Amino acid sequence: MRFAVLGSGSGGNSTIIECDGEYLLVDAGLSSKQLNLRLELLGVVPEQLSGILLTHEHGDHVRGLDVFLRKCPVPILASIMTGRVVQEGLREPVEWIVFESGQKFSWKGFDFTTFPLPHDAVEPVGYVITRGKYSVGVATDLGHVDNQVTLALKGVQGLVLEANYEWKMLEADQKRPFSTKQRISSQHGHLSNEQAADLVAELVPGGLKRLILGHLSSDCNSPMKAVEVVRQRISNEELEICVASQNEVTPWQTFEEEIDPAFYGELFGPR
Repeated sequence: MRFAVLGSGSGGNSTIIECDGEYLLVDAGLSSKQLNLRLELLGVVPEQLSGILLTHEHGDHVRGLDVFLRKCPVPILASIMTGRVVQEGLREPVEWIVFESGQKFSWKGFDFTTFPLPHDAVEPVGYVITRGKYSVGVATDLGHVDNQVTLALKGVQGLVLEANYEWKMLEADQKRPFSTKQRISSQHGHLSNEQAADLVAELVPGGLKRLILGHLSSDCNSPMKAVEVVRQRISNEELEICVASQNEVTPWQTFEEEIDPAFYGELFGPR
């Protein structure tokens, strides 16, 4: 299993996950043109996609969906209320696979665990996507980390996680009115670096190996600051941390197969 982020930020978000030749897109917040270009950079053509998962209906997560689906009609997986709202903005009916937030189900060889996210949308969800012994979690756009989020993500080897802002930078920001700052830092807004770091510290002992930090504010955060805060909270130097940006794709994050020590005995024989 491997995963990458096509782009992440207030201008649009999209993640791709692949295992055994099956490709899943999580959100389509970039333009259809950019989705195609960035998939190509990762060696993927749209026709290879099995489906698109939606976390919620905000524009930076569904902006490119309508045009993209006209050229590449694939099933859309979403919570019931998210599906209803998004369909209203599409020109044509599409194939929906809907579920209740918190539901577990299997599809196309993947096992899905969905969990509610505290965000100001109709029915936002996060995902844990499992195939075989590997699993990847996606949790973007959440105002705080509750027990449901932590429990759902425990045991994942890969994670795409929001780290939207740094407290002091948000407070000092002159571009945003106070009401916007309140929304961002509210219980149903976005995660700070410190909140993201606390969650990562909870997940590392359970086997987290690859982390992509996403949805960073261009004004109230920086990749260096986000990584620094996370590193300060964990002692595991083996955790690979990548920061997604708005304008570039991340490299594929791949899990290396662990070789059973007994294999060497079978290969070389007793010493």
